[in-house]
Amino acid sequence: MRTKLLMTSIFAAAALFTVAGCSSNQAVKTTDGKTIVTDGKPQVDDDTGMMSIDNAETGQTEQINRDQVKSMGELKN
Repeated sequence: MRTKLLMTSIFAAAALFTVAGCSSNQAVKTTDGKTIVTDGKPQVDDDTGMMSIDNAETGQTEQINRDQVKSMGELKN
């Protein structure tokens, strides 16, 4: 049940970011306790379940499985 709620929350957040078209930085918190600051909104591939994240700290594009995302939130710039 908890996993289902988490997945629903992630899908809702991804849909909200897509509709809002926000280009501000996001804080992505993972299930293992890491926080990744993104440069713009993450891109979600619904077929694979992977999120492409432009890491603002390293400048590299990373991929993370949606199952590993605990929460996402917009940062005030």
